[in-house]
Amino acid sequence: MRVVIAEDNVLLSTGLELLLNRVGFHIAAIADNAAGFLTAVRDHQPDVTIVDVRLPPSFRDEGIRAALQARREQRGLPVLVLSQYVEQQYAAELLSTTGGGVGYLLKDRVSRVDEFVDALRRVAAGGTAMDPEVIAQLVQRAGDPIAALTPREREVLALMAQGHDNDTIAQQLVITDNAVHKHIGNIFAKLGLAVTDSGHRRVLAVLTYLNAAGARSSP
Repeated sequence: MRVVIAEDNVLLSTGLELLLNRVGFHIAAIADNAAGFLTAVRDHQPDVTIVDVRLPPSFRDEGIRAALQARREQRGLPVLVLSQYVEQQYAAELLSTTGGGVGYLLKDRVSRVDEFVDALRRVAAGGTAMDPEVIAQLVQRAGDPIAALTPREREVLALMAQGHDNDTIAQQLVITDNAVHKHIGNIFAKLGLAVTDSGHRRVLAVLTYLNAAGARSSP
């Protein structure tokens, strides 16, 4: 699985390369700026990318802008964004896009190797991977239609947005599988996702959640 990394911190990029090579990924290229990242994506057509939100020269939003441009040029390009802090506007903007795997993790999560590798694999497979801290801050700002959900339903939807399946959600919330199914059914109903949407309702529910969070977090 080919990976392109955009990270200006040499220690972190080298660490990522060593880690991912060890678990079976192939690092096709490492760029330390947005232009270099876009060139690498065009040249290597990677299976998944890892991008720092802030890159030279201004260290503001070059990374996330480059990620969004790369996804416009290569529809469905999986992107896992790394950030030092929770930047709600950027998280919501990236995660509300459609057409492929997306993720947003705090850099501290990289040190939890198994969690990080699992998140990268989910993103590469077209799923989502959101840092729990990002989820916590977004859900606090989310408005209608998310406001109609109970606190437990919000917890279930947040875990869905992180990319977890029903079994994992049940384990994390210490509830039964039947309870998870019931909560998800309530979420679908409250978000107006009809039974005919059965093949896509999970994705649509997550997108509704992300779009609501993004709308509230925008200036």
